[in-house]
Parts: sequence; structure tokens; C-alpha cells
Amino acid sequence: MSWEDRELLAVVDFETTGLSPRQGARATEVAVVWVRGDELVDQYSSLMHTGVPIPPFIERLTGISERMLETANPAATVMRELAERQPPCPLIGHNVGFDAQFWRDEMQRADCPAHAEPARLCTVKLARRLYPQAPNCKLGTLAAFHELAPQGRAHRALADALTTALLWLQMRQDIVHHLGSELGGAPVNFALADRLQALPFARGECLL
Repeated sequence: MSWEDRELLAVVDFETTGLSPRQGARATEVAVVWVRGDELVDQYSSLMHTGVPIPPFIERLTGISERMLETANPAATVMRELAERQPPCPLIGHNVGFDAQFWRDEMQRADCPAHAEPARLCTVKLARRLYPQAPNCKLGTLAAFHELAPQGRAHRALADALTTALLWLQMRQDIVHHLGSELGGAPVNFALADRLQALPFARGECLL
């Protein structure tokens, strides 16, 4: 059995006006990088106009201003484009719970309910189990820890999605390298990583 698994996974990142749609926050930018096996096969990114004000500290963090969004496509248009482009597949995100809530909210607002509840995988949870020796599990810290190539300004959707995709590929390689004999030839795919991210662990304990 081959280590290679060719399932399609969607690495997603949102920039937003706040922490939660329940608090009235909306997306300002989205990016998706599609991964198949060890390849980045496609990508999409777009600013999104909702009319919701951007707090000053968010503008400083992301560099996204309300003026930039004046000519952006409406959020519903962007999400419908993603729904048409992406077959149903699992989402990967760095702190994926944050991105998943905005994915759900914006897909539902765009009348795309079939795409609103995909399975999901969190690279933060995996990193805590795979790399306890890392200083912390922030995306930038893990990228530096693994010497991943810079992908652009942090806290912009495409740069963060690309970095998360590269981190996922690094995780696949490390799982194969360290756990190969224990896995018995099973592919390193979403299902396996989903089981690993759910394993209990003690702080400082490494699964590899």
C-alpha cells in the first residue's frame, strides 16, 4: 500500500472584522489552497465586501481597509464562486474552528447550505501533538521552526493559507517518517490526521 493519498483537501483562511459572526463580525477576505497528496493544485483568494466597519486595530493587523473593500465583490458572490469551484471536501485551517464559523456563516448567507458543514482538521491541534518542542503554535512560529518559505504578509488570507498548506505537507512527511512502521502502510490522509488531532496528550509529550 502506498503512503501517497490523493484525496482533495481545502486549506482555508479568513480575515475578518472580529472574532465571531455571533458578535456581528463578517469576513473581509478569504483564501483557499487546494491540496492533493503532496501537491498544491490550485488556489483562490478574494476580498469580500459586506459593509461592516473594520475596527482600526484589525486594519493595522491585516492591512485591509474599508476603502479597499469598496470595489470588492459582495461576500455572497465570492462564496458562491467558491461553492461552484470546490467539490465537497474537508477543510484544513490553523485554528480551524475560527475559520469554520465564518465559512459556515458566509456560505449560509450566500444560500450555499450544502457547503456549510464540511469535515475539518486543525493544524494547531496537530502541532501541539507533533511539535511540543516548538516555542508556541502560532502559524508564524511554526513556519520559522520548520524553515518554510515565506509566502507574503502575515494576516492576509492567501499568505496564511499557503503557509498552512506547507505546514500540512510538513506534517504529512513527519508522520510518515516517524510513525511509518506503526501505521502499517496506511496513507497519511485526512482520516488519519483527524484521529491524531483527537488523541489525548500531556503538555510536552510528542506523538512522534
